[in-house]
Parts: sequence; structure tokens; C-alpha cells
Amino acid sequence: MNTALKALTVAGAVASALAATTTSAAAQENEKCYGVSLAGENDCAAGPGTTCAGTSAVDYQGNAWTLVPAGTCAEIELPDGRHGESL
Repeated sequence: MNTALKALTVAGAVASALAATTTSAAAQENEKCYGVSLAGENDCAAGPGTTCAGTSAVDYQGNAWTLVPAGTCAEIELPDGRHGESL
């Protein structure tokens, strides 16, 4: 392997490691909050028969989640008096 190829390989490995660290840090700043999404505005996982983001059928669907800042989910009050749930 020539020197340029080795340097490129090392640079790619370092870039991948940094990207993984950044993603993990961002994920720790947010939490999944269930039951607070409006219809069609969930981030993902709205139960059976749905694929992912934007698939919740009704407002405040219990099995649909939205990412919120960590520690704030239980503070979100819904119109019926319930609060968001982080699992």
C-alpha cells in the first residue's frame, strides 16, 4: 500500500470515529417523548401498520414519539391533562 493510500485510509477512519461521537452526543441531548405528537408530525415508530416519521394517524397517539430536549418530556401537558412519557 502506498503512503497516500495509507494516509487516506487513516483519515477516513478518524472521520468515521468523529462522526459516531457527534451522533452519540446529539442523541444524549434529546429523548423520545411518546404521546405528544400531532397527527402526521411524529418523528418515528407510530405502531403497527406505520413505517416511520409522519405516520401517526391522530393527535397525541400514544405509540408515536417525537424527540424533545432531554428531561422535558414529563413537563409537556396535553389538552386532556396527561403528560408526555419517555420510556
